[in-house]
Amino acid sequence: MSQNNNSFKILATLFGISLLVFGVIYGGITLTGKLGNNTETMSTERAISRLDRLCKNITINTVEPRKEHINIDPVNLMDTLPDISKYPIQVKNTTTTYIEIFSSPEKAGDGKDGWLVEMAKAFNNSNIVINASNVSVKIRSISSGEGMDYIVSGKYLPDAFTPSNELWGEMLKSKDANITLIEKRLVGNIAGVLLSKRKHKQLTDKYGDINIRTITEAVAENELDMGYTNPFASSTGLNYLLSTLSTFDQSDILSEKAIQGFEKFQLNIPFVSYTTLQMRESARSGILDGFILEYQTFVNSPELKRDYIFTPFGVRHDSPMYAIGNLSYEKQEILAAFIEFCKSNENQKTASEYGFNSFDDYSPEFEYFDGDSISQAQRLWKEKKDSNYDIVAVFVADVSGSMMGEPLNMLKESLLSASKFIKSDTSIGLVSFGTNVTINLPIAKFDLNQRSLFTGAVKDLTLDGNTAMFDGIIVALRMLLEEKEKNPNAKLMLFVLGDGEPNYGHKFNDVSGLLKSLRIPVYTIGYNANIDELERLSLINEAAFINADTEDVAYKLGSLFNAQM
Repeated sequence: MSQNNNSFKILATLFGISLLVFGVIYGGITLTGKLGNNTETMSTERAISRLDRLCKNITINTVEPRKEHINIDPVNLMDTLPDISKYPIQVKNTTTTYIEIFSSPEKAGDGKDGWLVEMAKAFNNSNIVINASNVSVKIRSISSGEGMDYIVSGKYLPDAFTPSNELWGEMLKSKDANITLIEKRLVGNIAGVLLSKRKHKQLTDKYGDINIRTITEAVAENELDMGYTNPFASSTGLNYLLSTLSTFDQSDILSEKAIQGFEKFQLNIPFVSYTTLQMRESARSGILDGFILEYQTFVNSPELKRDYIFTPFGVRHDSPMYAIGNLSYEKQEILAAFIEFCKSNENQKTASEYGFNSFDDYSPEFEYFDGDSISQAQRLWKEKKDSNYDIVAVFVADVSGSMMGEPLNMLKESLLSASKFIKSDTSIGLVSFGTNVTINLPIAKFDLNQRSLFTGAVKDLTLDGNTAMFDGIIVALRMLLEEKEKNPNAKLMLFVLGDGEPNYGHKFNDVSGLLKSLRIPVYTIGYNANIDELERLSLINEAAFINADTEDVAYKLGSLFNAQM
């Protein structure tokens, strides 16, 4: 490793001279955003000037990246599915005769998100007998998209599956999965767009009625800062994608008219979260005019009820129940008994207390989507969502002493595994931080050459003392902005991988305003991590946080890269 400070000072001088040009590129735009309850306004030029000053206090090293052998065989995200034990069993079976049910998290979580958990516990305590045997159920919480992946791949098959809506069932049928719809509605729910009261009034004054069509038009006309969730993982996000495409062409969501409308719409979308529950957490920062959420989640969030107005859209989220495979007669009877138990008047009353079973009179604007069209819409989303931009991302890796052993090994393995899902036209760079900051790989298109260099650079990461996390972020920001100067069409992203325990160099407050003003999302991946510190970084611009200690990070990162890059 060799220090290269003189070269960096020359670059700093040149970069400072280029500020005027950069200001012209950005058109003198002033960006505004909220930090907690405070609002900070900073021009692009001022943000870059501050960044330039911060860089002067950082020791920056460079290394010559080396090439490493790479595997160019096609990859499938399902191949990275973790052992099913990564997904929590919310309710254990209490008998040897039982069925296992995959359930979406909004009803198989904790607190108000735990209705199905309470139902399963009560069912298991009821001493129900079928064929002279006591029976029970096991509930495993898993997002609808991930549950579908397990079933399609055959890597793990539950006895039953209750996603949020029927869209996943239609896709499973189109992929030749052996499933049978047993119950269309286990518990009632709907999806909706939440608009701030201020924005709702503005749009009502202009459009009159507020519905999915007027909301889509407002986004397309850049009148609404809207956030939604990843349609590969989130039921609400998938519903929203299909509803949006339908507003442009109800007769064919894959027509040229629909695609053109979606491209214009997507141009003005600043934020795509990973799941609906993550969207709920991100929304609390108040940066967005609108975002999507299920009603049950909305009604259980007092701060959202206070500040936002709910507008229904899309197909209903009534938690259908599917049997998986050829269940034995005994298992069919257990499933039927559990459904009957859940649908009793008393237990449906409990569901209402948990926020379900509202808007029973709501009818979808768009009633049916076949599985093949849904899958094609997902592929269209990935292809077209950033078609007007060139994605540029820098990975910022923690190599401090606290990452010794398994955390650093896991960081390397997960980053190399997930990088297989990055498209070749995405530009990628790599920075590491310990006591000092090292530019391990300058930004370049992720072609075979850059993939090889990236693989070598990741494998060569070595431990280095303290944890100057924010110094690493500052240097990575500068690399991104230099790329933006060369390519005004660049869409910038940061990925910070580490334990979130900075103890050296700059602080959170040194970078938060910069990130907010420049609107660069910071995706954080925590290994044996201070979760609060990393989540705080991601929430600045509504990006995702992945906890490697509780989630399978290779699959989660692969899903994130597959969707975003």
